[in-house]
Amino acid sequence: MPTDAEQLLAVGEIELLGRIVDSSNGAVLVRVSLDGRSRLAIHKPVALERPLWDYPDGTLAGRERAAYVVSEAGGFDVVPTTVLHEGPWGTASTQEWMGQPETPPTLVVDVVAPGEVPEGWREVLRGETPAGEEVVVAHSVDPRVRTTAVFDALINNSDRKGGHLLLVDDSLWGVDHGVSLGVEDKLRTVLWGFAGEPLQPSDSACVERVLDDLVDGDLAHRLADLLTRDEVDALRRRAESLLATGTHPLPSAGWPSIPWPAM
Repeated sequence: MPTDAEQLLAVGEIELLGRIVDSSNGAVLVRVSLDGRSRLAIHKPVALERPLWDYPDGTLAGRERAAYVVSEAGGFDVVPTTVLHEGPWGTASTQEWMGQPETPPTLVVDVVAPGEVPEGWREVLRGETPAGEEVVVAHSVDPRVRTTAVFDALINNSDRKGGHLLLVDDSLWGVDHGVSLGVEDKLRTVLWGFAGEPLQPSDSACVERVLDDLVDGDLAHRLADLLTRDEVDALRRRAESLLATGTHPLPSAGWPSIPWPAM
């Protein structure tokens, strides 16, 4: 059964508030209202998606919804409520906006000078600004960040930028999962600071719940309209691999390991 939030976002009346100008796929900020309740959301219509050669099947909107379904199935609680909504431009993914648009979230990934990396953070990448100043991309070791890294490995997220992680009211949310859940190994993330380390038992338990639901539950059925059969099978294999190795994966030699831009 859909939750109250899913029901509201799926069938509520949409009020357009503004376009996200730096979005590559026509995202708009909306208010969704139903029976006197309302929530802010990001609305991404399929009609405004740009075709991607490496994701030829399905839609980005379907993958956004699928990432939420997997997050909920495993108890990762990483992805905000995300549904498919028939809006002004037809079918669209509609994801609850966490926090307030005018309030910047707390950063768990940042670009700083080498001597300004917060204590305990992990360095991922060193580079230079256009002016030649050395900078470091680093991320927090908060357990919620580690859990998100496991979730990204499970869904084969190929675009985990630092700006896609939002710490709001003491909860960490990951957004923008349209290029995930493919068959080929395409993990591209700024969270490599955990690479090669053992999975935490709580994170392994999340992966195991997803695997159990795929094999003995109805998760494969719920994903069938969002992903191809091969993509669902690949999700199962990644879950099995994570549990078999018991470690965070290492970067692949055959695919860029850091998204660009990193933030």
